[in-house]
Amino acid sequence: MVRRTGMALFLAAFIGFLGLLTYGGFEIDDAAWSEIEQSSRWQDWHKQPFLDAIGELRGQSWSTPFGFVPAINAAIDKADEAMGDGVQFQKWDRQPYGLELARIASKSPIGGREGLFLFLTVGLACIGGLLYALPRIWLEPAGIKNNGVMFSKAKSRGWIGIGVGVFLIGLYIALYFHPAYIANWIRLTDPATRLISGNPDARASQWFFYGFLYTLSILVMGVRMMVHYRHSRYHLLRTVSIIFFQTGFAFLIPEILVALNKPWFDFKNAWPLNYTFFHGWSLDQFQNGGALGWFMLFWGIGLSLLLIPLLAAFFGKRWYCSWVCGCGGLAETLGDPYRHLSDKSLKAWKIERWLIHGVLVFAVIMTGATLANYLSEGKLLAEYTGPVQEWYGFLIGSIFAGVVGTGFYPFMGNRVWCRFGCPLAAILGIVQKYKSRFRITTNGGQCISCGNCSTYCEMGIDVRAYAQRGQNIIRASCVGCGVCAAVCPRGVLRLENGPEEGRYNEVSLLQIGDGKIDAA
Repeated sequence: MVRRTGMALFLAAFIGFLGLLTYGGFEIDDAAWSEIEQSSRWQDWHKQPFLDAIGELRGQSWSTPFGFVPAINAAIDKADEAMGDGVQFQKWDRQPYGLELARIASKSPIGGREGLFLFLTVGLACIGGLLYALPRIWLEPAGIKNNGVMFSKAKSRGWIGIGVGVFLIGLYIALYFHPAYIANWIRLTDPATRLISGNPDARASQWFFYGFLYTLSILVMGVRMMVHYRHSRYHLLRTVSIIFFQTGFAFLIPEILVALNKPWFDFKNAWPLNYTFFHGWSLDQFQNGGALGWFMLFWGIGLSLLLIPLLAAFFGKRWYCSWVCGCGGLAETLGDPYRHLSDKSLKAWKIERWLIHGVLVFAVIMTGATLANYLSEGKLLAEYTGPVQEWYGFLIGSIFAGVVGTGFYPFMGNRVWCRFGCPLAAILGIVQKYKSRFRITTNGGQCISCGNCSTYCEMGIDVRAYAQRGQNIIRASCVGCGVCAAVCPRGVLRLENGPEEGRYNEVSLLQIGDGKIDAA
């Protein structure tokens, strides 16, 4: 009964959340026009052409953002043409301009009641999710239950899973490219940004809204994770670690820094995952940020080039990918129901190796060109740096890491980005394979070939093939999540850190293909 109530509450809140997109419509009436004229958002050098173009929409109304947003985009294009070369809108102006106009023109009853609507939608959805997950503590014994998982409409590419994937893909496209469409959602988090910043007039950006939802998802689904894997102390501890680092280091601390007029900085995010770290604007921001800015610069360099590889040599890539990283944190919590969908085929493994190392090469080339241009004060590679940065940000930072990396959870499993695209995971994988104390040991004599380990491997590793031969698992892709060991009914698998000698037992020298195995 409690679980049904939780599901009903979640669905009602989610439907209400979707309805907020169109609730109230949009209109540029006299009050909205007055606010548009007085807004400090617009840059002085193109304010008047912009106001002239938007003024042509005065008195018009739209019932949905799907009519309003194209109208304001057309007006911005018209203002752009009127200004001529040299003073036109920059690409980074268009999104915040459209979002600000959507905020002002919205006639949704959210205005002045953001906290109430936040609770009635996002808050009740979280409560519903918890009510659905928590009763499993007393309704089911501890341990992984996979009965019917391959036939689930929600977890195995059924219509519910497809719907979840479509929603996530649409959300990421809107966040990255068209935030004006979700202006009413973004407004919901205004009270949170005011609370954190201490500024009663602060307004949430699309990135604050994203960080807020991201963190809440990890919190709620992290509770589900702990209920689901409560028989394993390892999973309880690493889930708490994921929640801690996401809430503190990835969300609260960066927002507090901004409120204190300091550079936004995630102290756990390292290059090349943080691909903008060496961009010129970022380096200038650090150097102009005083002592704290310089500390951020040297911390970021040390974290990327020394600390992360060094810890990987002792503990494998799991210390970062499964205990600290925000991408991995979302995959392990929100994405956990889809982990069995990862492709275990040899073809997928070959694509994985080429693709993830290709992204790493792309990141290195982009960073090298960026630094060369910055250190030469624009004298070297200036004509190439901008386009390379732009294409990397679009293809890798937005499409691959965001739209595909999360939106494809219900289609390709929960570690699509970590497995096929993350350049930091590629570096950690190289360290783990060739210079690390980490391995997963197997006891082949106890293996009953049930296949649970392979089914639940989110990185697409055929764990059972290793276990049947008593072969240590030393794969560059393994993130050490430990779920294979948790679902094994015979205790065949064990995550270990030990001497490097003996990591490759003799069967590790065989090759996959023709019934053999590879340790890569």
